[in-house]
Amino acid sequence: MGRQTTRVLGRAKARRDLIRAAGGIVLREARPGRYEVAVVHRPDHDDWSLPKGKLDGGESYEDCALREVLEETGYRCELLEFVGFTEYRDRRGRTKEVGYWLMKVVGGEFAVSEEVDELRWFELEIAARALTYPHDRALLDSLDTVSLARSG
Repeated sequence: MGRQTTRVLGRAKARRDLIRAAGGIVLREARPGRYEVAVVHRPDHDDWSLPKGKLDGGESYEDCALREVLEETGYRCELLEFVGFTEYRDRRGRTKEVGYWLMKVVGGEFAVSEEVDELRWFELEIAARALTYPHDRALLDSLDTVSLARSG
């Protein structure tokens, strides 16, 4: 397998060859000042990742992030703060750019779907180790605990 590079970017670049996607870092406060992150298992990929998916035509990154999190987790969420973009090569060798937001659950409950068969809540440090991909781990590593406390 080739070397994979991950970049956490401040804003999207206008390029036609990108696959654009969005997702969420869904948080809940486990106890004061300690947060847990929702991590999903996708059986088709046999991986653990943050919930995300491709933008539909004409859809904004924000709307896509909320829709994909709902579809993959069953949770309706509120956007808290934009975190950044990751860029990486997908398993077909295409460049994929994913915008992520911190999110807070406002309703719903997890239900198994075609795409996701399990959801686990992990404390931030443990979530980073549980995630399959370096780009997801780098995204969590970029989070500032102080802004989490402000956002949550």
